[in-house]
Order: sequence, then C-alpha cells, then structure tokens
Amino acid sequence: MSATFSENDRRCMSRALALARTRLGRTSPNPAVGAVLWKKGKVIGEGRHLRAGRPHAEVEAVRDARRRGHSSKGATLYVTLEPCSTCGRTPACTDLIRREEIARVVVAAKDPNPHHAGAGFRILKKAGIEVAHGLFAKESAALNRAFNKWIVTGLPWVTAKIALSLDGGIAPREGDDRWLTSAAARRQAHRLRLEADAVVVGGTTARRDNPRLTVRLGREGAGKTQPWRIVWSKGGRPFDRSLHLFSDVHRDRTRVVRGGTLAALLAGLGGEGVTHVLIEGGGGVLGEAFREGVVDEAAFFLAPVMLGRGTEVPALAPALLLPTGRLDVALEDAIFTKLGPDLLCQARVITR
Repeated sequence: MSATFSENDRRCMSRALALARTRLGRTSPNPAVGAVLWKKGKVIGEGRHLRAGRPHAEVEAVRDARRRGHSSKGATLYVTLEPCSTCGRTPACTDLIRREEIARVVVAAKDPNPHHAGAGFRILKKAGIEVAHGLFAKESAALNRAFNKWIVTGLPWVTAKIALSLDGGIAPREGDDRWLTSAAARRQAHRLRLEADAVVVGGTTARRDNPRLTVRLGREGAGKTQPWRIVWSKGGRPFDRSLHLFSDVHRDRTRVVRGGTLAALLAGLGGEGVTHVLIEGGGGVLGEAFREGVVDEAAFFLAPVMLGRGTEVPALAPALLLPTGRLDVALEDAIFTKLGPDLLCQARVITR
C-alpha cells in the first residue's frame, strides 16, 4: 500500500530537492542530497551534502537546527535519498536519526546501491521510527541519474553535447572563429560542464579549435573542481604544448588517451570514480559515441543559421554511422528550452 503524503510533505520535499540541486556536479562520486527538518509547524533546519568526505545532508540539517536553537527530537526529516546505514568516509546517518530521536522520516528515492537498498528503512523501522518513501522519487532519480548508473554498473553517465546549424553542421570552415550559438546557449553549455566530472573531445577538435573546456560561470560555478579534460586521439601525432589544454592553469587536469574504443575509455574513467562524462565532440567522436551505443543523454543546441553545403563540419561523421547507413536511436522524455535565439533539446537516448 503506497504512502499518503500531505501538501506540507510535498513542500518540504520540494525544498529538499532544491537544496540538492545546488550541489550538482560538486559531490561526485557521491550523489547530490538535500534534507529538511520540520517540527511544530515550521522548518527548523536544512542541509545539503557539500562534497565527498563532508557530512551528509541529514547531519547538516541537524546541525542547522541546533544553530537555530531547536532540538530534532520528535521532528520529521525529509531527505531526497534513503539515509545511509553503513560507515564509510562518514558515520551512518541511520545512527544519527535514532540518536536524535527523530519521529518520522520521509524519503524520495531508495538507495540505488543493490547492497544497501532498503537497509536504512529497515533499521529505522526497527527503531520505531515512522518511514515513508516514494515522494518525488522520479525527480530524485533524475537528479542523480549519473550516480545511479555508476553505482550499479561502474560506468559513467554519458551526455553528448552538440551545437549545430539548421543544415546539420557543427562548425564553419576552418579558420572561421565565429560562435555558432548565442551567449545564452553557451552559458547553458557551461552548466553541462558544471555537472560533469570529465569532458571528452577528439584530437582534431583539440588541435583545430584550441578549446579551454573550463567551467566559466562566475559565482554560479563556485566550489566546482575543474572537470578532467580528456583528449581521445586515434593517431600518434604530438600536440602543440601551447594549446590551452596543455598550458593553462588547469593543465594538470588534461589527459591524452590514444587508441582503443570509447567504451574502454569510459570504463576506465568509471573505475576512477568518474560518474558523469560530457562528450563535446567533434563530429568524429560524437559519431563514434552513438555508433558504440555509449550515449545516455543528448543535449542538442540548435542555432537558427545555415552554414551552407560544403562549408560546414557535420555533426556526426557519416563514416561512423551504423552498418545500416543510419543512426538507429530514439530520444525519450525530451525537454525543449529556448535560449535566446537558439533551442536546446535535452533527451534520453535509447539505442535500438
């Protein structure tokens, strides 16, 4: 029998989700989690997990309540993910909840780790604490989709980012340095980097475009560790060390990987705790990513321009299409966002 949730439950969990969203891209390899404590008709404490190794959201909410002069005894705790039940880099949150004598715990999503899923619920119920879960579970799962995939499979969530013209090009001819998309679209692209642990480009893109692949969002990006910048190169030609990737202040966050498959590259990154990879191209790498079936999500920025036949670089290298001559993929749960004159389509990728 499913739990019944009040309007207050929904308001408090919405706030917990909002707190979690503020830490996206900063907690890896941990999930982004938010928590709210409610007692006697008001919020008495709020918390969010800041980064791996730091206290969990439940702990921060209890500490916040204390700073405000409140006891957590008898309170309701709203948390976006099942409280942890084992000691790792931090103590088990179930111990904290019992010690603080919190009366009720409302959870959005169950722990996706098959070794721990449901264990927190069982411990709390055994201690006589009321537990309800499933409130905004879909929203919580979407928020931590990268962590959820990685913790189960060991592989990172892969987002393919493409900025393209109406006629299917991703860049003008070589030497033309004009931006394809607007400032609003480019800022959103930086937000995609903010959520990622690593950004992947091909060797040709690194040489031709001399990208920085940094997160440039000012205060909005504060506290974000520069994502790894991975250059996947099939050839052995050396790179000019004056390129931004090899000469700027983040040069120690640049790695060159030569040969192999994208699947092997991603498996290696997942083994190092990288939960979310953003593939930014160019066309060869993007085509290969779709051909290998490693893309989980597409972010297509469509600019209202025509580059002209023969003057553009194709968004997906034709030679890398599937053997049928077409990309047999479907996009699901698409969200369309207007960004200045451009249109962003963000959707799940289903390879058939």
